[in-house]
Amino acid sequence: MHNPIKNRLYQLISDNTFLRYLDNNGDSYSLSDLADPVSLPSSRGLAFLYLDNSIASVSLLLHFLQQDWTFALLPPNLAQPFKERLELRYQPNLIYDKERSSLKRYHNESWHYKTGLFYADAAPEHNLHPQLKLLLSTSGTTGSPKFVKLSEQNIVQNALSIVDYLPIRPTDVTPLNLPLFYSYGLSVFTSNSICGGKLVCTNSDIMQKEFWREMERFGYTSLAGVPYVYELLARLGFLQKDYPQLRYLTQAGGKLSKELLSRFAQYAQDKQLDFFVMYGQTEATARMSFLASDDLVEKLGSIGKPIKNGQFHLDPESSELLYTGPNIFGGYAEGPDDLQHFDPPASLATGDLARQDQDGFYYITGRIKRIVKLFGTRINLDEVEQLLISQFPGKELACVGTSDKYINICYADQYIQEDAIKELLFKRVHILPQVVRFQKLPSLLRTNNGKVDYHAITTLIADSSTLVH
Repeated sequence: MHNPIKNRLYQLISDNTFLRYLDNNGDSYSLSDLADPVSLPSSRGLAFLYLDNSIASVSLLLHFLQQDWTFALLPPNLAQPFKERLELRYQPNLIYDKERSSLKRYHNESWHYKTGLFYADAAPEHNLHPQLKLLLSTSGTTGSPKFVKLSEQNIVQNALSIVDYLPIRPTDVTPLNLPLFYSYGLSVFTSNSICGGKLVCTNSDIMQKEFWREMERFGYTSLAGVPYVYELLARLGFLQKDYPQLRYLTQAGGKLSKELLSRFAQYAQDKQLDFFVMYGQTEATARMSFLASDDLVEKLGSIGKPIKNGQFHLDPESSELLYTGPNIFGGYAEGPDDLQHFDPPASLATGDLARQDQDGFYYITGRIKRIVKLFGTRINLDEVEQLLISQFPGKELACVGTSDKYINICYADQYIQEDAIKELLFKRVHILPQVVRFQKLPSLLRTNNGKVDYHAITTLIADSSTLVH
């Protein structure tokens, strides 16, 4: 028998009698068809799940939502050396990865979907905190061992807060077009599994004709996207077409330009669609605030107001945006010892600078953290910088971000291998070459104590019109 407190999300999903999961062939599966795929080797352990959005991955995710195990959701396209480094550090009891046919110190187990499931030959017994349910990566594709620690309560409260404001219906047909290992994509899955109708489990993306064939075939009623997705939609002519079944759009994962936001707001108004702009972080299990369609034009550029049971505060000295609510994480894990603890902070320091207008709406005005979001994926600039320094020894360089659109590599050397750097970043951390920019400086600006002055460099780049491409 499952513990109803520990497995409350699964109970909420199982209460939804309208729920069906569809594969991209249109075959329909009930919850009972999918949720019991494997026999776990012990009562509780640690699993690493490299999930795509296929029906097999959804089946495994539903299974682990029933169990008391702690599991990490990870990108299947993570470079193999990064996978091996993570696995060596945490030594999970179970690994799912259909990209590999064998693993050292693990044996392959057959299951309904045949391949990709590995059980440890002799994994240590992990001392896992009772509240620890889910681990999500903080660093996109850089393979950092740092995870956000989330509880069942975090996941449930986040899903219920989203259900409170999104118009999800039992008649909806929702594509899982964002990765399940990404907090935004996971929140689409959880909220629609609780209240929606059909969820289409697809690995198609909007750049592929197959996605649009599926959209027409299944009649998608909503689309979720990060800023890059909306930029692509605009280029693909989305705004010139009608989609009769579409009821609402959601956008999160970074700031959409005001020009593009205005165009989509007008499109939504013309087509009588709802368009929700949302703000969140993995540390808040995805969602902290939303801006509803009714306020979109008047409050263009705002992140809206906090979700149900959430509150914002501004640090009186720095204007940093602080958040409190039941969806705040239990701290970070950088190794197995950290899995023994679950300590939610009194408030979440977002790293974003903000202001509040006279009507209570919040606006992000800047960022103090060394993180950029590219295509909705968080990239830790410090980790990228260290990778470059290790691969190009002797080069003096620094990485800064520009408006969640580019990574600027600033250097003081006479010569730097731009093509080699772009190739390395694409191969190792999946950063597209077109978002990498180069800036030559007379010298790297530094603070009085000798540290690289990233703020000064960012300001200099913003004022410069001579970016080297």
